[in-house]
Amino acid sequence: MTPGLRPRRLTSPKDLIEARLAQPERLAELEAIADRYPIGLTRALVGLVEHGDPADPIARQFIPDARELIRDPAETDDPIGDDPKSPVKGLVHRYPDRVLIKLVAACAVYCRFCFRRERVGPGSASLSASEFAAALEYVRARAALREVILTGGDPLTLSPRRVAKATQAIAAIGHVRTIRWHTRLPVAAPETVTPALAQALDAGEKTVVVAVHANHPRELTDAARAACRRMSERGVMLVSQSVLLKGVNDDADTLEALMRAFLAARVKPYYLHHGDLAPGTSHWRVPIEKGQALMRALRARLSGLAMPAYMLDLPGGHGKVPIAAPDVRQDGQRRWLVRDPQGIERAYVERLGEDWADGSGAAAGKVQPAPETTTSGCSPAPTQ
Repeated sequence: MTPGLRPRRLTSPKDLIEARLAQPERLAELEAIADRYPIGLTRALVGLVEHGDPADPIARQFIPDARELIRDPAETDDPIGDDPKSPVKGLVHRYPDRVLIKLVAACAVYCRFCFRRERVGPGSASLSASEFAAALEYVRARAALREVILTGGDPLTLSPRRVAKATQAIAAIGHVRTIRWHTRLPVAAPETVTPALAQALDAGEKTVVVAVHANHPRELTDAARAACRRMSERGVMLVSQSVLLKGVNDDADTLEALMRAFLAARVKPYYLHHGDLAPGTSHWRVPIEKGQALMRALRARLSGLAMPAYMLDLPGGHGKVPIAAPDVRQDGQRRWLVRDPQGIERAYVERLGEDWADGSGAAAGKVQPAPETTTSGCSPAPTQ
């Protein structure tokens, strides 16, 4: 399928220099990077850049950096293992109940940390009509599949007519109950999320979910919120995807503001991804222990509605795993020690009766009495 990318995008080093997003003396450096990885930046995002700030969190996500040509030995072209889980071209079957179809290979914008950066951009092939039909046949033949996820590239760069055609084709498969689209378009080009595009997502009685990618609260502009509202008013469920990025959102204040901005746009915070091992992205990755500390800080500030899950996509195609630090552990004295939102461990005892030691909850052998200060429910426990 061929996406209908809209005009007035910046797609070359010269475009960036003319827009005063890069200095002229960087031309050779930028061209070397552009030979390897595509450039794409919309006017909507250019308008958010604070010119003169070398650390601007919007510009940094899209302006090439010389470090992209430095490859860490841990990094791979297929960092999350799509290829081993791809039985049909463009389809990834990693989980029992859902598949992912890479409908297009183009995006409205090209993030400098993209985990599919070796597979998207000019010259990369989107699915042909026959290849898409083969992917649908694979889904149709497997009744255990309940969800189809459409990604790429950015599949909402397709015209409303093509989006509607894909939606209806998937919705016609009886055992598929959920259709999910992954996109940056509401943020990157909100004017393209038209009423016609929102209507094209309608799948009747099937659930349609749009996962909106944004990494900084400034991306959720009035125009972006209006784009999200156009979809939600058509019955689309909206969830978020963000990547934890060094120098963009790796502090609690920014992450809190980002999650609150999502909620204000009718988008439920869903995933905060740990950076994948894509080539030339080591300068973006935040240490996992820092990510865990940030999640603890967020839990003290935000309600459950605003909390994303901190996720790591394991290399080799082994899937996503939540990696926030555990908030519960056993202490060997038939108690659970549970960390509260303020970071203090509290003792929790499920039962206190003598018959509790039936092998289902206590260790084998004689059960020691609970401390006098511990009652059924929660009480403070020393932090260890």
